[in-house]
Amino acid sequence: MLPICVLLLGGLSSEDGFVLLGCLALAAGTMIFIFFIDADPGDSAAHRSRLDQLLERRDTIYDNLRDLKFEYRAGKYSELDYEAMKQSMETEAAVVLAEIDELTGGPVRPGRRAGATATAPGNSGGQVGS
Repeated sequence: MLPICVLLLGGLSSEDGFVLLGCLALAAGTMIFIFFIDADPGDSAAHRSRLDQLLERRDTIYDNLRDLKFEYRAGKYSELDYEAMKQSMETEAAVVLAEIDELTGGPVRPGRRAGATATAPGNSGGQVGS
């Protein structure tokens, strides 16, 4: 193989020749990967159902409402701006909740965040039951 490299590359040193040969092999491999490997049809399909998307949107709206309330209490928004944004988000939440109800046939319990602890009504600690 070395004599072929010397003939093809002429006056390059053997080290430069191997670098160039490696680059050519990488380029060839890339072209084969791009043009000759068929994509799996499952890769382009949506992996989340409509319900999953709605539940995520609902959680995002709730987070935004919580953040809006915090920023209002911090004095970032006037009461008029706060009420307008809150009303807009609540309307959007109502639409999303109606779509969730339509898909499931009834209300869906609020989602839980990773690491959240369950609390029983009237129990301010992180213990359930007791």
